Amino acid sequence: MHQRLDGRRLNRATLARQHLLGRTGRRALDVVRDVVGLQGQDPDPPYVMLWDRVDGFSVGQLTALQLDRSVVRATLFRGTLHLVATDDYLWLRPMLQPMLERWQRGAWGKALDGVDAAELAKVAEQLLDDGRLTRPRLSRALAARWPEHNPTALARSVQGLLPVVHPPPDGLWHRHGPAHIALAASWLGRPLSPGVPPTTLIRRYLAAFGPATVKDVQAWSGLTRLREVVEAMRPELVTFAGPQGEELVDLPDAPRPDPDTPAPVRLLALADNVVLGYADRSRLVGPDAAARVGWEAAILVDGVVGGFWTVATDDDGAVLTADLLRTVTPAQEAELEAEATRLLAFVAPEADRRDVRLRVPAARA
Repeated sequence: MHQRLDGRRLNRATLARQHLLGRTGRRALDVVRDVVGLQGQDPDPPYVMLWDRVDGFSVGQLTALQLDRSVVRATLFRGTLHLVATDDYLWLRPMLQPMLERWQRGAWGKALDGVDAAELAKVAEQLLDDGRLTRPRLSRALAARWPEHNPTALARSVQGLLPVVHPPPDGLWHRHGPAHIALAASWLGRPLSPGVPPTTLIRRYLAAFGPATVKDVQAWSGLTRLREVVEAMRPELVTFAGPQGEELVDLPDAPRPDPDTPAPVRLLALADNVVLGYADRSRLVGPDAAARVGWEAAILVDGVVGGFWTVATDDDGAVLTADLLRTVTPAQEAELEAEATRLLAFVAPEADRRDVRLRVPAARA
């Protein structure tokens, strides 16, 4: 009979592995590896993700990792942009290729009806062979070959069909503008590493997000048919029963802290995988927050999503507004205000005036 792990035990296990029970002294690059990449649809959230986790983190640390090509930005898990360590990208991209081809068909297949995907990939590879292109330039070049089809659909499909990356200035702090696209092997100066077994991906996921179900791994990665892979791994895994009796698997030596371990307030970045990387997100996300997670930046209070935050800037300064879902203790409110003040100084260091505003719902009688 499996030991049962309730939601709080799962919560603390996840927070420990994600460096959210306390900031770590590990290097930023190591933390990017620890969490198997940072979701980065927009350029700024990955910086906040590392600020939440790394003691003394500065913007320059992640910028340097992108400029020296230790970290790369590319379409990966679930067909979304991630920043991952380059040595991880080299084996992840070939492993995720079938999923990314499905993603391309699902996202752009109708718009590109009649376009042969293999030919599109070949033409795009030839266009990119001389170096990077902006997405608008790639769109125009592909549209010259397929003038009857949507140029945006043609260019964006390339991210699923070919191992391409978005080199700097894409992904740098506060950077906005046209995306750049380059062939991964050319930009990195290293060949891809196909043939790495999916067991490697499952171990990395469990180290960062476990204990978890097979469905959780699939929801995070976008891959399917992983149950048989996990079945073959059983001799090296431990199993538990989840809150609803579901089977959870884990690495034997991974941290599973005492459920009473204190969890500090954290203002998570938009689309942080810690709240998205599961089929069942209930270990961190309650029913009152479920519809907003992924669309708004979440606040963790005692380890679970207890609100959402935004920052607004203008000529007069910067304001961070924390919109809480429920009442908190005076100590939690003070901790939240202090953490928000520190985050606002990080994201808006040049503001002459910085204010934190807490919106706390009134207590019910």
